[in-house]
Amino acid sequence: MVGVDSKSTTHGRAGQVVPIGLPSRWRALILLAVLMPVSALLAQCGKAPPAGAMAANAHATGDTFDDRFPSPQFSDRFPSESESIKWPSRGQQLRTRTVRTEKITPDAAPAPSSYRVAAYAPTLPLERPREDMTTLISMKSSAFPYFGANPRAEAPFLNVSNGERRGHRSYSGKVYWQDETYNDSRVLVHVPEHFDAKRPGVIVVFFHGNGATLERDVRDRQQVPQQISESGVNAVLLAPQMAVDAADSSAGKFWQPNGFKRFMEESASHLARLYGDPDSAKTFAKMPIVIVGYSGGFLPTAWSLEVGGITKRVAGVILLDAVYGELDKFANWIENNRGSFFVSSYTRYTRKRDMELMAMLRERGISYREDMNGPLRAGSVVFVQTRDGITHRSYVTQAWTEHPVKDVLVKMAAPASARYASAGR
Repeated sequence: MVGVDSKSTTHGRAGQVVPIGLPSRWRALILLAVLMPVSALLAQCGKAPPAGAMAANAHATGDTFDDRFPSPQFSDRFPSESESIKWPSRGQQLRTRTVRTEKITPDAAPAPSSYRVAAYAPTLPLERPREDMTTLISMKSSAFPYFGANPRAEAPFLNVSNGERRGHRSYSGKVYWQDETYNDSRVLVHVPEHFDAKRPGVIVVFFHGNGATLERDVRDRQQVPQQISESGVNAVLLAPQMAVDAADSSAGKFWQPNGFKRFMEESASHLARLYGDPDSAKTFAKMPIVIVGYSGGFLPTAWSLEVGGITKRVAGVILLDAVYGELDKFANWIENNRGSFFVSSYTRYTRKRDMELMAMLRERGISYREDMNGPLRAGSVVFVQTRDGITHRSYVTQAWTEHPVKDVLVKMAAPASARYASAGR
């Protein structure tokens, strides 16, 4: 090769010197020789490895796509109290300073307003987030577990044993075990986004029927929290778990004298914490109560009215196809609480018992009406027979109207609610 000086050279790949004084034909051949390895390398980088090699590598390392990025797992249940969002107290809110920011450009939509950044400049105190709050809370005073007596049978409630395992033989003869059926102390608690503890309000206590769970039935199928929210009434919800998914109406701790009172006293602090203001516990402790008993829920309803200890706080009772017995307890409560309302809606299955209750009230000189037209005022007593074709199973969502719990709350007379709230009875 002929020698060249520094003025007649250029640099090729990896510091190679390419003479530029050579004829164009030779220069082209040299450049081609330089560039071909580079292009081959680039082409090799752009190719995916063979499927077999990829699988072999994953098998060797155990690091597959599914290993590194597992599918999310979901469970169909409410969070427990420890898993639920805890809203800051008023004092914490006053010490917290945040500000919303939005970055807007001509070609971009506004950023979501939920994004927040810390700010040093003083801002207004945060208000409680405006959204429905629903959770399950374990309460000592809820219906179960229960190790006392069955007052109707004057015998221990847990009347069957198998070794160390204890259970209850129901009136149908079926045995339900304590650890499976009577061991759930949770209560479904719901505070709608529009609820304001500074305004007159009510606490709705819902006693579910047989064969039910709080998540599957009260929340999803019967839509009780949704009915409370959609009513627009200033109300919150408490729904204790009774016998779990069993054909049993046992009242548990609500059989006990002052059992309902203890339940309501304990619930006040839980409602206040979920609402976001611990000071509101005093308000919840005095708030009037509306009891809704569906189907087998008639039993805890009747005993709560009879021996619950806070009868005068009960502003109203709603029975949804639920008059299966305890007629004297319902009649006594209606007679002794003429400032409260009573509604019993029934199908042909419970018609006979409702007719008996109406006859008892006539004997005591208590008038009633048989329609749901107009508002529910203090002292209103209403019986409503629903048309054929309405099923017992769907009665909480379809009775005389769609969403009957919502309908009753809407028709409650506001002056009555305000009077009970101010009386604090």
